[in-house]
Order: sequence, then structure tokens, then C-alpha cells
Amino acid sequence: MATTPRTVLISGCSSGIGLELAVQLARDPRQRYQVVATMRDLRKKETLEAAAGEALGQTLTVAQLDVCSDESVAQCLGSIQGEVDVLVNNAGMGTVGPVEGLSIAAMQNIFDTNFFGAVRLVKAVLPGMKRKRQGHIVVVSSVMGLQGVMFNDVYAASKFALEGFFESLAIQLLQFNIFISLVEPGPVVTEFEGKLLAQVSTAEFPGTDPDTLRYFRDFYLPASKELFRSVGQSPQDVAQVIVKIISKARPPLRRQTNARYSPLTLLKAVDPSGVLYVRTTHSLLFRWPRLLNLGLQCLACGCFPTRVGPR
Repeated sequence: MATTPRTVLISGCSSGIGLELAVQLARDPRQRYQVVATMRDLRKKETLEAAAGEALGQTLTVAQLDVCSDESVAQCLGSIQGEVDVLVNNAGMGTVGPVEGLSIAAMQNIFDTNFFGAVRLVKAVLPGMKRKRQGHIVVVSSVMGLQGVMFNDVYAASKFALEGFFESLAIQLLQFNIFISLVEPGPVVTEFEGKLLAQVSTAEFPGTDPDTLRYFRDFYLPASKELFRSVGQSPQDVAQVIVKIISKARPPLRRQTNARYSPLTLLKAVDPSGVLYVRTTHSLLFRWPRLLNLGLQCLACGCFPTRVGPR
């Protein structure tokens, strides 16, 4: 007897990880999933529809969803037949730069999407999952939810908030046979990231002192570009990890996707005080940038595995 496909709701599918994940699940050879791929602006759906191919209208449907709107969330869920079995919180925004040059409104926008948008979706699907006593919530977090990164203060804060919220929620939800998985990519090479780094390289950041601007432009930006070049993953690679996590009967709470980045996260793990991570990172950026570049090149050359797959 054929198993009923699980309904998977994914936010942020106009590009990147969300698009790749929606297509990979919809093309599952065993047809285990019925994918509802959502995005805020349906005018951007053409790339997803083209990538979906024959799966469009069969195992994949496209729907409008603004995670910052209660009304939009309600309308989207109301259009889905039955309950959501798997929720993938993928919608997100990025920002980078000196904190003095970022407005409070801009910071709130990051949290509205990255944190409160995820919480809004969870609140909407939890009643159905609890009634069934079954479900899986996947959260696309980041290694920046585990460690702070210079000039990524606000973005990292939004990911730290996700990590704390969903780890806390995971304890309660086990009682309902509902699993939470925090997926933590490192650098992901996308068109969006390239455009963002290009834009901020010439931004003025009003209110920022000259020394901080110099540190941002002359130290952080070159190191960031080298990091993406050396250890960046593709959205397809990250999506493959998420597909395997979704397929597991007992999925993990956390999974980093990029083994080449793991030496950088280990710096914080081996010293709970945080001193080793902060001082080492500071020294590499400001005192030994050539050593940092050499280390990144070593990671890129294949000294470490290129992927972390679910075990």
C-alpha cells in the first residue's frame, strides 16, 4: 500500500536554498512529498517553476506567503488541503556593516523576518501537528547562530534568537512526537550574497567613525570574500543535507552542513569562556591576515571533507 505523501511547507523559495530544496523534494523518486513552495512576491516565481519542470502542479505548488503578515500566513495555510507535516522556515534577510551606520528600523526588519517570521509560522502549524502528535519543523539557521562574526552583529543576533527559541521549544515538542532540526550552513554562495557584498563595499554608513569604516572595508570585506571563495557551499549542497534530514525517522536537533567551516566553529566549542574564539579571530583579522588567507586556502584545498551529511 502506497504511503500518503507528507505535505511540506517551505518559506522563501524564490531563490537560493529554498528554491533548490523545493525542487529536490518535489522530484523525490519515491514521491514521498507534496511541496508547497512559497514566496512573498509571486512575480519572482518563474525561476522556481522552470526548475520544477514536470513536478509543477503534480508534487509542487507555488503559493504566496509573507512571513511578516498574520493575514498572509492564515491565507496560505487555509489554501492547503489537510495539515502541514513538515515546515521549513527558510525565509530570511541579511545585513552587514558597522552597527553605528544601521538604523534601528533596519535591525527590526531583520528580526521581523528572520526571527518573528519563523515564530509566526510555527504558531500557525503547531495546533495541527499537536493534534496529530506528529510533525517536523526545520529551521534554516546559520553558523552565525553559534558564534558571532564581526560586522554581522544584527544578523548573528537574529540567528542566536532562533537557536535559543527552537532549542527550548524542542524539549516540549518531543512530548508530542514533533521534531525540530536547526540546519546551520556556513557561507553559501548565492547571487544575493554577491550583490550584498558589492553594495556595502561602497556604502557610506553615516555616523560611523573613519577607523571603523577602514576596518570594515580593508579588513573585514577582503576576509569575507576569501571565506566565501574558499569554503562557500552551493544552495544545492545545503538543500541535499536538508532533504536527508527530512527523510530521517528521528532527525537531529542540529546539523552543520559544511565540514570545511567546522575548524572555525571549534574555536568557540573548545573554550566555553569565549576568550579563545574572540582573541584568535581578532588576531587573524587585524594582525595576521596573511595567515588567515593561508588557512582558508588550506581548507579549500581538500584537507577536510567538503560536505557534512546527516548521520
